[in-house]
Amino acid sequence: MDACTLGDLLDVIGGPSVHLHTAPAGLAVPVTEALLYDAHAPQPDAPGALLLAVGVRAAAAGPLVRTAARAGMTGLVVRGPDGPVGEAEAHGVALLSVDEDVAWHQVHLLLSSAIGARPTPSAGGLGDLFALADAVAAATGGATAVEDPRQRILAYSTVPGQPVDEDRRQGILGLRVPVGAADTEQYRALFAAPGALRLPALRDGDLPRLAVAVRAGGETLGSVWVVDDGTLAPDAEDTLTQGASTAALLLLRARAAQELARHHNSDLLRRLLDGTADAASAAQRLGLDGPMRVAAFVLDAASLPDAEQTALRLLDVVRLQCEARYGRHACVPADGVVYAVLPGPGTRHKRLAEDIVARAGQALRVSVRAALGDVVAGPAELAGSRQDAELVLRVLGPELPVATLDEVRPRVTLLRLAEVLGEQRELSEGAWRRVLAHDTEHGTEYARTLVSWFDAGCDMAGAAKLLAVHPNTCRYRLRQAQQHVGIDLDDPDERLVLWLQLRTLAGLTGATP
Repeated sequence: MDACTLGDLLDVIGGPSVHLHTAPAGLAVPVTEALLYDAHAPQPDAPGALLLAVGVRAAAAGPLVRTAARAGMTGLVVRGPDGPVGEAEAHGVALLSVDEDVAWHQVHLLLSSAIGARPTPSAGGLGDLFALADAVAAATGGATAVEDPRQRILAYSTVPGQPVDEDRRQGILGLRVPVGAADTEQYRALFAAPGALRLPALRDGDLPRLAVAVRAGGETLGSVWVVDDGTLAPDAEDTLTQGASTAALLLLRARAAQELARHHNSDLLRRLLDGTADAASAAQRLGLDGPMRVAAFVLDAASLPDAEQTALRLLDVVRLQCEARYGRHACVPADGVVYAVLPGPGTRHKRLAEDIVARAGQALRVSVRAALGDVVAGPAELAGSRQDAELVLRVLGPELPVATLDEVRPRVTLLRLAEVLGEQRELSEGAWRRVLAHDTEHGTEYARTLVSWFDAGCDMAGAAKLLAVHPNTCRYRLRQAQQHVGIDLDDPDERLVLWLQLRTLAGLTGATP
């Protein structure tokens, strides 16, 4: 595993948890461990360490900067915002801070976990299980395999010369044991047994097994199997039982590392989507490369009795479907929306989104909507694609539950125009307000007539059809509007501005027959 760098650490826990004030040696410097400062003990050399300023106020931590520099440390962590930035820069030591109400033991645990449990693409955190399988195989005299509760093989021994059978060979090739009624019955008996269990061969040419369930706190974590050719060591059962205890510790540690990695990756993806993470390092950590887009999924319900739990189930559906399609997932929930990064040029993205919406609707018994932002060239532009998707979500409805930005770009453009016009006084004033005021005061229908005429391309017959009135009525209303409100419909600029304001700020559209 590559050494953790300061940049890696900040990608994982930076932002609201840990704040960087200065890094005079850059972000590529290694971070090896987190050490608690002890005023009553000499500080040993600790290259690459982060020193936590326990018991020292941030404003008085200047001497600790010099201590850290002498010990070859990478940085100093203080509590509170008023740390000695100038001294840290002078001595080439990074200065970080945490909030004043955070306990030092929590900071130490957070930093140590992030430094020591960086996610890696290999072994899934289960590499020690292979060493355990080899140790059990050597001690018992039989080829060994470690499985999870779903009969997937997590690790297997590689001790040469030990007898194996076809089930062993096929299981290792597919990393899953054969499945049949007899196999299911053996697993049922194994998981009910209090200790190691000897099991007969199930197929011709196969060998018996010695197996034991792996448990922790009453939970079944998996099982350990040894091929029994009749020459196992006399104490094989005891050895296997001890091996199961070790396997439980390794599986629990692997689970914790995987959960931590998932939490860190989720936080990193959130910051990549909101544009606050370093795109290059975040993309490398998350395995993102090439063109991609953001898809946003949301429950189509104003309120649900178990909205939070339903949102988590929606995340599971999105993650499962993305893993099935792409072999990996980059999904994260935020503010009630599930975001997914979809790789590739985007030709099948909408079909995937439609499948997810249909499956989620059936599974959750509530309608789901999905919006797809523009395809962007790389991770550095994902924040823009997320903003696109959020805009698309705002214009979706029951008649259009799934859409790409291109499909609803006119609606999105009008939505953004309404926001821009409404925020600027000089853009939100004008004749449209006088038109609406006149209609309210006198009971006229100038605004609806104007919008229908605009929508009909300034064609009187078309406008009359939209309004379900005679063309002369429409013509009369337009003349009266010009006279009473003071608008010039012969001026193309005034027509354009009036149409935009009535459509976006007043929310009017042409009437239907």
